[in-house]
Amino acid sequence: MKIVLMGYMASGKSTVGRLLASQLGARFVDLDDYIEASEKKSIKNIFSEKGEIYFRKLEHQMLNEVLESDESIVLSTGGGTPCYANNIQIILEKSDGSVYLGMTIPQLVDRISKEKEHRPLVKNIQDQELPEFIGKHLFERIPFYAQAKYKVDGSGTAEEVVAEIRRLL
Repeated sequence: MKIVLMGYMASGKSTVGRLLASQLGARFVDLDDYIEASEKKSIKNIFSEKGEIYFRKLEHQMLNEVLESDESIVLSTGGGTPCYANNIQIILEKSDGSVYLGMTIPQLVDRISKEKEHRPLVKNIQDQELPEFIGKHLFERIPFYAQAKYKVDGSGTAEEVVAEIRRLL
């Protein structure tokens, strides 16, 4: 069984993924962590040293690698993963269930503003500019996220979100 979680940053993919994997008896894989372990560098350093094109190619390769494994996994993708290199097609073809954790812009702003220092993409964006930044990104990404087999409201507790995912699966 392969379940893939997708959604915008701070939508709860890793938190929900860990809990879901635990309940299903599957291995949890955070794609960003997997890439960092493979490269022995942080995503931030990969971006700064080799650029986004290199990172997106690597991300595509690692996504394939993870989804081709024989074990049961719950995979948490990066927020942009489904939007590049035909990754959404790979996710749809090689997973048993793809889940979009949807949240509203105000909900995302609330979560992201509390952890900006850990989010390189938004670290230098003023709080009052976050809604427009997130809105623009979501507008670009929703056509990819919307292709997920299931859409779940990600605003509840991790336990509530996992229960809903399990009900759908």
